[in-house]
Amino acid sequence: MSGDPGVLVLAATPIGDPRDAAPRLAAELSTAEVVAAEDTRRLRRLCADLGVAPSGQVVSFHEHNEHARAVDLVERLLAGDRVLVVTDAGMPSVSDPGYRLVAAAIAAKVRVTCVPGPSAVLMALAVSGLPVDRFCFEGFLPRKPGERRRVLGELAGERRTMVFFEAPHRIADTLTAMAQAFGSDRPAAVCRELTKTYEEVRRGTVTDLAVWAAEGVKGEITVVVQGAEAAAADPAHAVGEVLARVARGIRLKDAAGEVAAETGLSKKALYDAALAARG
Repeated sequence: MSGDPGVLVLAATPIGDPRDAAPRLAAELSTAEVVAAEDTRRLRRLCADLGVAPSGQVVSFHEHNEHARAVDLVERLLAGDRVLVVTDAGMPSVSDPGYRLVAAAIAAKVRVTCVPGPSAVLMALAVSGLPVDRFCFEGFLPRKPGERRRVLGELAGERRTMVFFEAPHRIADTLTAMAQAFGSDRPAAVCRELTKTYEEVRRGTVTDLAVWAAEGVKGEITVVVQGAEAAAADPAHAVGEVLARVARGIRLKDAAGEVAAETGLSKKALYDAALAARG
């Protein structure tokens, strides 16, 4: 081995159809000195589908051993090894193990790169039919009803399209909670078993989808929910906000510009109104 650090490679794996695997994935699997897999049995099936065999050491790397395993893997990286991380589906560290290892590798000044590939988040957004110009990924909601209501309440005013992961046995309760927090008519899409044989996308209001899900849903689920509509701005309140910022030392022109950007109101109109109000 050389005296230079190795490379940490995060590799996206198919979320259903093995044919979606990037060609580079097979090359990385066959050449990495270490392959850290969330589930070594699934890794064996993936390798069989791709017709490759890992030449390096295969180790388990999951949520229960990630902290301890990261220490060992950073040592291998500092020794010059190429370490490949794969999870059961999608990109490592996105609601899967990987974040702690990436942070540790960066702290150790080890290069981190990735093999791009399938993403349930992006695929669900693309097929949802909802706005995708701005979005946020919220991962899994809390399991406890009270904590879930609190988080959804905090997201009620979120204007970006939101993407969630959810377990099949909780999806009906989650959609019902979304209807309570976001309003019964908020548009959404439930994407199930993406890229698999029984792929299904259901679109409708969160209330309609909750009724559908109450009958029972199986498989891997991604939920896409449209963001909140922008509230109509109150011009008088906006002018008051401009004046408040001026009182804090911000130039009138800059304060008017900031409030205009936040409310969608005319910068010139806010400037003129605030100037008149100041006398």
